[in-house]
Amino acid sequence: MYTVDNAVIMAAGTASRFAPLSYEMPKALISVKGEVLIERQIRQLREAGIKDIYIVAGYKAEMFYYLEEKLGVHIVVNPDFLTRNNNASIYAVKDILKNTYICSADNYFSENPFESVVDDCYYSAVYADGETKEWCMEYDNDGTITSVKIGGKNSWFMLGHTFWSEDFSKRFTEILESEYHLPETADKLWESIYIEHIDELKMKIRKYSSDVVFEFDTLDELREFDTSYVNDTRSMILKSIAAELKCSEGDIRKVLSYKDDTNEAAGFTFECGNKAYKYPYKEKELRRI
Repeated sequence: MYTVDNAVIMAAGTASRFAPLSYEMPKALISVKGEVLIERQIRQLREAGIKDIYIVAGYKAEMFYYLEEKLGVHIVVNPDFLTRNNNASIYAVKDILKNTYICSADNYFSENPFESVVDDCYYSAVYADGETKEWCMEYDNDGTITSVKIGGKNSWFMLGHTFWSEDFSKRFTEILESEYHLPETADKLWESIYIEHIDELKMKIRKYSSDVVFEFDTLDELREFDTSYVNDTRSMILKSIAAELKCSEGDIRKVLSYKDDTNEAAGFTFECGNKAYKYPYKEKELRRI
């Protein structure tokens, strides 16, 4: 049994798929059903008795600073959020990792999944009925994860928080430090590094119902969960587009980000009526497709 020492909430990414709301504020700071995503997660951690909470910020980091005074958390800035994947956020807090929850700031938990004492290292999972492109896990009779692959069918996949014991944290940190400066490491999720060393980084699967753990990758997915966003997106960009097209915000649908030739986020597309549009964010110009 492990007494939880602290929690890390990763909130450094740009969340480009969540365009255009993420152009205006970090995804973690949007309100869902009346509560700011990251504030809800902090509240749930505190209710479970976890007082020492670290927020790893990067994109628009200054927008998170109010949380220090309001909720008494620690803000750690990941300076490499634009050039590295989330392994850089783990690296930024490597010196405080003990018996630690590692959380994603954009998760919404309908029920509090946290506890002050945990029986083993685990990664939370939700079941996919049918085909999925998520990271699917295989595990043995003891529940220990034996392999992870992208894509599967009728599988449990990685979604939500994870718990690391102090021994797990120590070994993962040693591996991360030894590989961090290798060119091929920059683009890796920390989960990829874990998978490459899965035989020595033992972790169990913890299963949750699909109505407990949520993640919203696009505005349309958020609208399904919180219908208040159908006609009020809270986005000045979409409000200005609605005004230009003389339509309601609810008429703007199928909002999807796209990348340019260098694989960088470049803008978003959407449909309104029976017409399709492109909004190249860098030029901030509405174009008919």
